[in-house]
Amino acid sequence: MTEDTFRMTSHRPYLLRALVEWINDNDLTPHILVDAGMPGVQVPQSAVKDGRVVLNIAERAVVRLHIDNESVSFSARFSGTSYPVQVPISAVLAVYARETGQGMALPDDIPGHDPGPDDELPPDDSPTPPDDAPPKPSGRPHLRVVK
Repeated sequence: MTEDTFRMTSHRPYLLRALVEWINDNDLTPHILVDAGMPGVQVPQSAVKDGRVVLNIAERAVVRLHIDNESVSFSARFSGTSYPVQVPISAVLAVYARETGQGMALPDDIPGHDPGPDDELPPDDSPTPPDDAPPKPSGRPHLRVVK
C-alpha cells in the first residue's frame, strides 16, 4: 500500500462538531476561540482583541449555524447589528463551554490528512537511529512533587 492510501480528511471539524454537541447536550453555551488574522475569517473588527475573537455559537445567539468540513458560518448580532460570520476550520483554535470553561484546544492536523491546495506535506527527513543507539531506560517512571 502506498502513502496515498492512508490520506484522511482533517479531524478538526469532526472534533468541533462533537464538542459543540456535547456542550449543547449539557445545556451549556458553546464558544469558539478564533484566530482572526487567518485568511478567510470574516468577523466584525470591533470584536477582535489581540488578533483573536471569542464567538458565542449557541443556537439562541446565532442564526443558521452551519459547521461543515471547511468552515463555521452563521449570522449574529454585534452591537445590535446583524453580521454574517465566516470562519475557516483552520482558524478555530478552541471550543469550550462558557459556564464551566470545559472544552479543548483543537489539535493540529495529524500527518497523512488530506492537505488542502495550499498545504504541502513536510519531507520525511527524520534520521533513523543508529544500530549502536543506547538502550532506552527501563524501570518504572517516577514523578516528583514540586511545591
